[in-house]
Amino acid sequence: MEPIKVHNGKTVALMNNNIDTDQIIPKVFLKRIEKTGFGAFVFDEWRFLKNGDPNPEFPLNDDDRQEATILVTGDNFGCGSSREHAAWALKDYRFRVIIAGSYSDIFYMNSLKNGLLLIELPQEQRDALAQLPADETIQIDLPNQVVRTSTAEYPFAIDPTWKHKLENGIDDITETMAYKDEIDAYEAKWDNIYA
Repeated sequence: MEPIKVHNGKTVALMNNNIDTDQIIPKVFLKRIEKTGFGAFVFDEWRFLKNGDPNPEFPLNDDDRQEATILVTGDNFGCGSSREHAAWALKDYRFRVIIAGSYSDIFYMNSLKNGLLLIELPQEQRDALAQLPADETIQIDLPNQVVRTSTAEYPFAIDPTWKHKLENGIDDITETMAYKDEIDAYEAKWDNIYA
C-alpha cells in the first residue's frame, strides 16, 4: 500500500447525500477480484448517458476537474451493501482522499484498508471546499491532521492506528508479515508435535 502523509491535490465536488456503493460502482461491473481496472466504471450510471456519451452535467466530466484527486461529497457516503470494489474503483479512478460528512462503517474500513484516506468535515467546511476554483491545489496534511486551502485550515480527526498505517503504507498483509518469524516458529512447533 502506498503511504500517504502529505497529499497536495485538486478537488471535485459531488455534494449528494447517501451515495451508496451501487452508485459508486454498479454491480454489473463486479465480475473480477483484481483491485485494478474499476476506475473506468466509477459513478458509471451518472457519468455516462444512456447512449454511452459522457454526461456533460456530471462534475467528474468537467474538463477543468480532470486532475482532481480529492472528492468532496455529502453525508453517509458509501452506504448500502458491503462492496470493497467501491474503494477499489475510487482509488483506481485516481482519488486519494474523500472528504464527506460521514461514512458507512463498512465502506470506511474497506477504504482505509485499501489506502484511501477518508476525512469527515462539517457541512460549512465542505461547502467552502466545493466552491474552490478548479485550478486550486489544497493540502491534506495527515501528520498534523489538517486540510489546508489558500485561505483556511480545517482540522480533522482520525484513529491513531489508522493514521499510522496510512502514513507508513501498512496494509493487513504487511502487518501480518511483520510477525513472520513468530508465525514460522509457531508453525514449526506444531509441525514437530503432530509430525
